[in-house]
Amino acid sequence: MNDTFEKLEGLTDHVKEYINTRVELAKLHLAEKTSLIISNLIAVTVVVLLFLFVIVFGSIAGAWALSDLIGKPYSGFLIVAGFYFILGIIVWVTRSRFIRFPVMNAIIKQLHKNDEDESVI
Repeated sequence: MNDTFEKLEGLTDHVKEYINTRVELAKLHLAEKTSLIISNLIAVTVVVLLFLFVIVFGSIAGAWALSDLIGKPYSGFLIVAGFYFILGIIVWVTRSRFIRFPVMNAIIKQLHKNDEDESVI
């Protein structure tokens, strides 16, 4: 009888250890996915900022060149501003298809990426 209680206590200890290990594993898995998403977000932000600088300085240079070509100092800047206004309207109208859905799909793919990799191993 005493031997049965000892085995039962040993079994409960193993179950507690198993549950604690699974909780720690879930925490580590969540931390890994969160860090991957945040690191990708930071990398994309840096690239977008650098690309934004290229666009801004290129736009200024293009506007200046157009102004010299047309002969009026403000005309090139108005043409470039009009171009960006039209581009902004196009982006606003197509934002769901070209911005929202690709971003959502990328995040979902990143969240489920490791689950598929672990099932193969």
